[in-house]
Amino acid sequence: MNCDFVCDYLSDYVVVLSTAPPDHSGRMSRLIVEERLASCVNISQVRSTFWWEGEVNQEAEDLLIIKTEREKVEELSARIRAIHPYDLPEIIVLPIIGGDDRYLAWISEALRGPSASGGPKTEDP
Repeated sequence: MNCDFVCDYLSDYVVVLSTAPPDHSGRMSRLIVEERLASCVNISQVRSTFWWEGEVNQEAEDLLIIKTEREKVEELSARIRAIHPYDLPEIIVLPIIGGDDRYLAWISEALRGPSASGGPKTEDP
């Protein structure tokens, strides 16, 4: 994956989008977080309509919304391809052009190792 000039200019942080069958998405998400390729993966159910092998298909899929650093994109992409059941998995990289500084710092912290904060959740009142 090559983020090119736009990614270089905008941010050290990216969101990677990938779809997967519902029976694979949880395992995939857990592996890439455990391997510190992502700080967080959100899974949302979607219904996809797409061309594949000359036909229009419709499938129930899960959308993985993966938060990571730009420097992890190559390794993350390779890992997704290795564990994904599709011949051609969706891997789309979007630069994060802004956000809460503490949350962005947490992304980096989560990718490096155990955190004292335990994640981006707020404290109980």
